[in-house]
Formats: sequence, structure tokens, C-alpha cells
Amino acid sequence: MSRPLICSVRLGQTIAPGLLVALLATPAFAATDAVNASSVSPTLQVNVTVQKAIRLTLSQGASGTACAVTTASDYSMNFGTVDALGINSPGCGSKFNPTTPGVTPSAYYSDYQLTPVFANQSGTTASITAYVSSNFSSLSSVLAVVHANSAPATIGALTALSTASGSPTSIGTGLASGTPITRYIGVTVAPTNSGSSTVSGSDSATVTYTLTIP
Repeated sequence: MSRPLICSVRLGQTIAPGLLVALLATPAFAATDAVNASSVSPTLQVNVTVQKAIRLTLSQGASGTACAVTTASDYSMNFGTVDALGINSPGCGSKFNPTTPGVTPSAYYSDYQLTPVFANQSGTTASITAYVSSNFSSLSSVLAVVHANSAPATIGALTALSTASGSPTSIGTGLASGTPITRYIGVTVAPTNSGSSTVSGSDSATVTYTLTIP
């Protein structure tokens, strides 16, 4: 351990120049180096900036018949071939036949999972909303995106997903970080006939989800 150098000088006493230089050059305490010592104790200040972090992932449901959720830059789900009378069996998921064939729509739907993950937030629970941000382009008169927050027992339990960003549909509230939730999404197929517009063919819509920590 370094010890302080104590020098006592009487008033009127002359200090030799060589001794004065030695006194001025010798540190009283050494942080990173020292002479005539067996240890030193330098310090290191560690600085960081902690940021909030948040993630929402979509994945295939656990029902065994759920449609696959594929990932690219975003997510996608393919129901395959559908029809308004419910004649086609779903390639994945489930279906409801129309209540009145030729008058009311059929529905094809699947369960899927959403997993919110968040850290270093001021809140401990989250909410998820969703809306159709890009509707079907050529078949909007035939197709509609529908959803349910619990397993639908009838076609009426599947309700239309909002198409307005200002008033999205609630997918869940009070959600814990890291805990997946199961929801249901699909399409209704209206029995539309028309001699002047497109009422069959392929089309797609985009749903935007928002995870928020209140």
C-alpha cells in the first residue's frame, strides 16, 4: 500500500533544491501505479444507456388443423380455394357452411397465436389491436376478413375486422410478456353474382397489428 509522504519544515528553514524537486514529483497516493508498494487500485466507470424493447410475433396455432403462418418481411396465411357454398373443404383450418346457401356467406377460418414480449417498460401488461390496412382489391364485394377472440361455435361468432386505423379491433388486453394467446382469423365468402364486376379469382388483404404498453 502506498503511504503519504510527510515532510516537516520549520519556519525559516531552507529546503535543498534537490529535495524540493523530489517532494513535488512524488505523488502522495497512486491510483494506477506506485513505487515501494505491492498493490494498486485503479477504478473503471461503466456507462450504458438502457432502451425499452418490444416484440410481437405471430405463429401457427396449436389445434392441429391450423393454417401455417409463414414469415418473410412480414407474415402470411393461405386458406387456399374457398367458395360461398362451402363446397370446398379447407386446405387448413375449419369452415362454416352458409346458413342460407346462395343468400348468406360461408366462412373459412383458422386459429393462430400471437406472442407479445416487452422489457424495461413502465407498464407490466400490454394490449394488441388490429385492423385491415389493405383490403381485398378486386374481391372486396365478396370477401371480408373476420376474427374471433375465442373458438367460434357458429359463423355468427366471426365478426368483421375493422378497416379503420383510428378505430382498430381489440385483440387482447392485460397481456403478459412472453405468454402466447390464441385467436381466430378467416374470411367470409359472399354469394355475389354480377355481370359487370369481378366476383371470383385470387385476392389478398393485409392486417396490421399494434402492440402497446399502456
